[in-house]
Amino acid sequence: MISLAQAQANVRTALRDANIDTADMDARLLLEAATGLDRVAIMMAPETQLSAEQAAQLRALTERRLLNEPMAYILGRREFRSLEFLTPHGVLIPRPDTETLIEAALEVAPNARSILDMGVGSGCILLSLLHALPEAEGWGVDQSAVALQTTAENARRLGLSQRAHLIASDWGAALDQRFDLVVSNPPYIPAADIEALAPDVKDFEPRTALDGGADGLSAYRIIADQLPRLLAPGGVVALEVGWDQGPAVERLLTLAGLLGVRVRKDLAGRDRVVLAAAPASGA
Repeated sequence: MISLAQAQANVRTALRDANIDTADMDARLLLEAATGLDRVAIMMAPETQLSAEQAAQLRALTERRLLNEPMAYILGRREFRSLEFLTPHGVLIPRPDTETLIEAALEVAPNARSILDMGVGSGCILLSLLHALPEAEGWGVDQSAVALQTTAENARRLGLSQRAHLIASDWGAALDQRFDLVVSNPPYIPAADIEALAPDVKDFEPRTALDGGADGLSAYRIIADQLPRLLAPGGVVALEVGWDQGPAVERLLTLAGLLGVRVRKDLAGRDRVVLAAAPASGA
């Protein structure tokens, strides 16, 4: 038998020895997952003994983390903009960087009534926008059945199912309507760079959500080509980009006939979002 405190200390040591930077937080979360207890309960009774079943569960979860499996997949969830999203294998894990995309989209389209998320993944972008814009309806497209199922479940959990419409589509190919706001966090890692990514990314996250083709811009070319027929007059687009891709994506959107093309930086001062607008009606 082992106490909660000692079990957490043992996991923390094992993760630190494996050079996992988030060992302290991960150890706490793994213990909570294995025991079903929250942080306060563990702090209030650190000498409580784990049952044999709980100890076995903790060992199994710890082994998964030692193999570099992301915590979001181990726990099956990730918080994003204070909302909880289910994150099963097969969907890209929401990242804090993407909050810049949400903030930029809300700033340029505060009154959007129709939103399109191209490559919806877990639904974190689309559903965060719908949560912030209670009068809006949203459409999410993805080729991945796992992504569409996950977004549907996340929408249900967040009470947004009535306003979230999901469509299996290769980007916007299956759509024949126009939107006030189009957003996307497409795959943008150059194919040759993927093997150099951290193991928890390259070995676990869906390759289709990472691989942006030879130069990382393949998806942006498709999206830029489709935007003129997807954006309503005066509608705006917000695309997440890699830190060095801002100028290239700006050029693609300019060539597509969009106006006011500009780059928004993240909190670290790196290019993160490219914004643009469709011409207004009659322009």
